[in-house]
Amino acid sequence: MKINNIYVGGWFQRTMLQLSEIYDFLRNCDTQVNLDKEKLSEHRKSLEIGKIDYGVAGEEYIEFTTALNIKVKIFEDGLIVLNNSQVSEDTLFADIDHVTDYYEHKLSKALNYLFSLGAPVPKELASIETVYPYFVVCDNASKEEISELLSRTEKQKYFEFNNSKYDVLRGDKYYFINNKKQSIDNIERYIEEQIFIREFKGQLHRYLNMHRIIWEKIDTVKENVNVKGSEIVKFTTQLEGYAKTINLIDGRINQMSTYISTREKIAKSDEELAEFLAISGYRYETLKDTLDYIKSLWKMTQNYVTSAQKLFDGIKQDVTSSSVNSLTIVTSMSAGAAIIGLLTKTKPTFTKFGVLYFFILALIGWGSTKVLNFVASKRKYEVTDVEYEKDIK
Repeated sequence: MKINNIYVGGWFQRTMLQLSEIYDFLRNCDTQVNLDKEKLSEHRKSLEIGKIDYGVAGEEYIEFTTALNIKVKIFEDGLIVLNNSQVSEDTLFADIDHVTDYYEHKLSKALNYLFSLGAPVPKELASIETVYPYFVVCDNASKEEISELLSRTEKQKYFEFNNSKYDVLRGDKYYFINNKKQSIDNIERYIEEQIFIREFKGQLHRYLNMHRIIWEKIDTVKENVNVKGSEIVKFTTQLEGYAKTINLIDGRINQMSTYISTREKIAKSDEELAEFLAISGYRYETLKDTLDYIKSLWKMTQNYVTSAQKLFDGIKQDVTSSSVNSLTIVTSMSAGAAIIGLLTKTKPTFTKFGVLYFFILALIGWGSTKVLNFVASKRKYEVTDVEYEKDIK
């Protein structure tokens, strides 16, 4: 059995504008934004770039080779596919690690710095570890040989696809492709589509889980039936943070509709993918339905955090009103004492007792304010909200 290629890849939303920026960076380290030229140069040098091509295959793409025997292909929608053809059965997993290391520690770091300005990636997404799909392409291997490869990586078979040109045996994160009589370019088309579909689905699943996490965090804030005045600012700040994260993620989700429609159109116009799409073409429609579902969930989450913010804003106004009333009382007391003092004297004279009396009044006013503020901070305000039974999402 001969192993011809290994592939690894990922997808994150981008456009032809960013593809042009990547091309300028790869060619001569140019950028139109204010980034450190020295850092840009270091990142580009680490990529060890060889030949660079710019082409169109349904979508625009950049393809370049490296001195490390790795070929990289970056599409305008953000799909990235790397492959290494210098592999063997004996060094298979070391070769996979070699490509993965280049992707994570060289290419990804370079692109992250290139696009480090602008809207940030929410920390909840940035901290998620990516599980890549790995594709191993063999030539005319027997079914037993492919199954043996799967057993060395994963114990469970998730999916098997056979046609006259190539067979696919898939575990969780490993795909083994047995090429019978298909060109490597067409095999790569299949792999590109698989990476996109898997990554698209993976992002939707992460957004679903993040909806659950953020909803529970908002719930935790709102579960404080009685809130101390001193805690209101803390809870309001937390809700503002959740709202910011929700808005950032909502923007990412809304970008996804265009990508899935474009990919579906290109894939269905490719005759070489006809057999594969006859079995799995429905997945585009399913992904669209899932995307609509996730959009509605995040709309609910936006409304939920907004209602929580309004609730605590109302409590904050109550605290402010209470503080103003307290200060009014203290001011009235001080003003009353001053008027009485003026009415009981024939003319204003400065005496030691008068000065002392003034400072005593000021001290009483200051002390009263402190006491009232302390009382207000310890006072509990009722959080009233409608409770619902939770549905399983």
